[in-house]
Amino acid sequence: MIFISLTSAYIFRRGLPSFQGETNTYVRDWGAIDLPWMLLGINTAILVISSLTMELARRKATRQAALAPVTSIPGISLGDERNFPWLGVTVVLGCAFLVGQWLAWGEFHARGFFVDTNPSSSFAFLLTITHAVHLAGGMIALMWAAGASVLHKPVESRRIAVDITAWYWHFMAVLWIYIFLLLGLVR
Repeated sequence: MIFISLTSAYIFRRGLPSFQGETNTYVRDWGAIDLPWMLLGINTAILVISSLTMELARRKATRQAALAPVTSIPGISLGDERNFPWLGVTVVLGCAFLVGQWLAWGEFHARGFFVDTNPSSSFAFLLTITHAVHLAGGMIALMWAAGASVLHKPVESRRIAVDITAWYWHFMAVLWIYIFLLLGLVR
């Protein structure tokens, strides 16, 4: 709901002029933002790849939960399982995305765009920072799910933690693509 509200405000404010008290006129103060396309594109790729690694972690947890009754039978072995730390890779990629966002904000500053430069820069910062805060919340959930795996919690509780975190993480990736397109297309 936050992002729908921010999108509505972004589009609505884009078309409104501001009143200048000193000249008693209305002026268009919506400025163009020179987005760091390369950096934001890399960030987008990192987040999409992290969504893929999160899905692989979710499938691994689901498979482990499904096979847990069979593996608990004495004398039954499913062979050598390949255990790749998909959750750990997702955590690293999530951190890389947040660092990339920090670099993007620094690039905004280097290009002369600050939160208070004009309404368009304010919205760009507001949308990207709000997404980063939500993604940081997802990072906490990711670390909690990874901790459940490291601490060898019951397999079903690990599966549930990974499954819920995966759905949130996928939503954050789709939401970022939406924000990226919104900032790029609605200028």
